[in-house]
Amino acid sequence: MMFAPELERMSRDQLERLQEDRLKQTVKRLYGNCAPYRKKMDDIGMKPEDVRSLADLRLLPFTVKTDLRDHYPFGMFSASQKDIVRIHASSGTTGKPTVVGYTKNDIETWAELMARSLAAAGGHSLSLVQNAYGYGLFTGGLGAHYGAERLGAAVLPISGGNTQRQVMLMKDFGATMLTCTPSYALHLAETILAMGIDPKKDLRLESGVFGAEPWTDGMRKQIEAMLGIRAHDIYGLSEIMGPGVAVECEQQCKLHVWEDHFIPEIIDPDTLEPLPMGEKGELVITTITKEGIPLIRYRTRDITSLDASPCACGRTHIRIERVTGRSDDMLIIRGVNVFPSQIETILTKFSEVEPHYLIVVDRVNNLDELQVCVEMSSQLFSDEIRAIEGVRARIVHELRSVLGLGVDIKLVEPKTIERSEGKAKRVLDKRAGK
Repeated sequence: MMFAPELERMSRDQLERLQEDRLKQTVKRLYGNCAPYRKKMDDIGMKPEDVRSLADLRLLPFTVKTDLRDHYPFGMFSASQKDIVRIHASSGTTGKPTVVGYTKNDIETWAELMARSLAAAGGHSLSLVQNAYGYGLFTGGLGAHYGAERLGAAVLPISGGNTQRQVMLMKDFGATMLTCTPSYALHLAETILAMGIDPKKDLRLESGVFGAEPWTDGMRKQIEAMLGIRAHDIYGLSEIMGPGVAVECEQQCKLHVWEDHFIPEIIDPDTLEPLPMGEKGELVITTITKEGIPLIRYRTRDITSLDASPCACGRTHIRIERVTGRSDDMLIIRGVNVFPSQIETILTKFSEVEPHYLIVVDRVNNLDELQVCVEMSSQLFSDEIRAIEGVRARIVHELRSVLGLGVDIKLVEPKTIERSEGKAKRVLDKRAGK
């Protein structure tokens, strides 16, 4: 289903003409209303009239998260305070948060793009959306809420936590779509099964829209198998808008970026040079309709690639590969680049362990050590020591062959790794200060 087929099926020529016009307007708005951007452009000798086509986008300066923190709280806003109707902030735990402001038009745009996203994932006016994203300064809860309402669906605004009650209401109310982080979806699935509920017989769930943290296709398959649904990835970040920047359609083959509002680029995170279509690098996004806090060439730090090939769903908007990690989340262990998603991909291949793990990095005798704690399945936990050691050895071998370094695997009892009601904590790096 398409929420706005006339926009979602625009021709490439139409999209690029629209992007060009909106890019020019955005640059003018920023230069006139945002002192930090005006200084960035003056420093490189650029004026708004120098942006004549989409090709000129690469001449504009990048924006990074520290720009927002350096001008905390409202210094990057391009709308007057009287026009700001909503303020959100990042979920970061250290230092000042990044603050974003929304005008009335920004909220309307966000609601429409989330409605498009939920529709692409199977939502419709008769859906009952159980929204287990957190409400508050985090953009997930209200973004999904307003989008579901714009779609015409009913919303259960339950937020995260109180998991057994979540399951009871899911069953009693007949929720058909679940929105939350993928790690919390797994926790919900475990609780459902522990309560003796058969998801396929006792629940009406049809689909789920999961985001706010990287997750692998292996985790998707486990969520789908446990809940009996189709699990769709959604992408967004508070600095750009919130959830609804890109989403997987019914094909579940990469995520459509809503290009009438965002221009995506892929750059080499080291050289900062643009990369060709299909090559993996860091995602950079330019907003072209935001009024409260437009951003030019914002470095997301997320690692992905662009795909302009036709999609079977009929949508013409370019797609991004599912985010596999972040350039600033990459671990360097004895000179080897390691992404948590690489480890998760390997772990989900082993039926003897659960998709709950913690990566622990430490420095011992001036050498980096990598340990992965992962939960055993109930069946393996009840097995004999020889069988457990055999599984551990196989995982160690697989990780060594893929990562090229030794990894200490610690198999722990079921349900001993802390569950998260929001974004899962996957890495504990103890090297700081050593």
